[in-house]
Amino acid sequence: MSKIASVETFVSGGVCIVRVRTDDGLEGYGQTAPGQPAITASVLHELIVRNYLGQDPFDVAALSDACVRAEYKFLGSFLFRALSGVDTALWDLMGRATGRPVYQLLGGKVRDRIPVYGSGMRRDTSPEEETERMTRAVAEFGFRCVKAKIGVRNGRDSEPSDGRTAKLVPLLRKELGDSVEISADANGAYSPAQAVRVGRLLEEYRYYHLEEPNPSWELDNMGAVAASLDIPIGAGEQEFSLEIVRRMVAERLVDVIQPDVCYIGGLTRARKVAEIADIAGIPCTPHCSNRSMVQIFTAHFVAAMPACTQFQEWSIEDQSATNGLYDPVPVPRDGFIELSDRPGWGIEIPAAFLDGATQQKSTV
Repeated sequence: MSKIASVETFVSGGVCIVRVRTDDGLEGYGQTAPGQPAITASVLHELIVRNYLGQDPFDVAALSDACVRAEYKFLGSFLFRALSGVDTALWDLMGRATGRPVYQLLGGKVRDRIPVYGSGMRRDTSPEEETERMTRAVAEFGFRCVKAKIGVRNGRDSEPSDGRTAKLVPLLRKELGDSVEISADANGAYSPAQAVRVGRLLEEYRYYHLEEPNPSWELDNMGAVAASLDIPIGAGEQEFSLEIVRRMVAERLVDVIQPDVCYIGGLTRARKVAEIADIAGIPCTPHCSNRSMVQIFTAHFVAAMPACTQFQEWSIEDQSATNGLYDPVPVPRDGFIELSDRPGWGIEIPAAFLDGATQQKSTV
């Protein structure tokens, strides 16, 4: 029986890749959540690996749960960011060992192609510049939905420039027409009253979805905004607590739940969020704002989870910092991406990335 013999981290270019190897030669690759990778790698080696070394790698769900319970004194974002690295590596390992893609391990495809939306990340553009960027992305990749940033991140009702949101919302609709859905992401920009005002503007121009109108921790405010508007309200990307996710769904504080595979603690825990959403009858639309391995994790997740019915996030930004991180990188065509039937995540990590990274290894 295989036992986990080593867990390695490779930190470079803003990401932390994780490799898990067993005593009989199996291996798999995962990644922690992007952002502060060196800190996350330290947490992984100090707190996470002690719950995995010497264990059966196929006990992925049991190990995730046991790790969280064992490290309850340290519950917080960095713990779950680190946990995601080992968890996603184990899913890859299981896929490689069985010759199956991860989406089959999750239960099989419920959709052959994944519809994606063009997701803009910038607030420093003028309404005209942002509209031109979105129009160009639609033409190049065939997106049938796009998402633009509005307000200032957690900005207490402020705008990056005078009237940007009020100008951008109608301009995007005018230039893209009615054949393209449009969403808006406030990243916690507004108080409840201002969120309702902005939400009504979005409704006037037939927008598809409003993400994080209030700061993510203001759950009751989020619920009040959702109850006041017809446009669907989404949130959840920042959450690592499954109990908070359960409350958000059960109390209808959101209309769309948006976990990030690597913020929530890996595929094992993200799967629970999708099941909660499915039982409640609301969409699960994961957060996936960069082009690291997170987009591959998310694609397999969405391919297999029935609740992931909407357009899924695909960044339109230049993220050359992650070039060479893995291969092959999916390219949207006609607004869709497709996954191969290669084992595990279906990708490879170039040796050049691993050799050039800051490495750390924990062993039995």
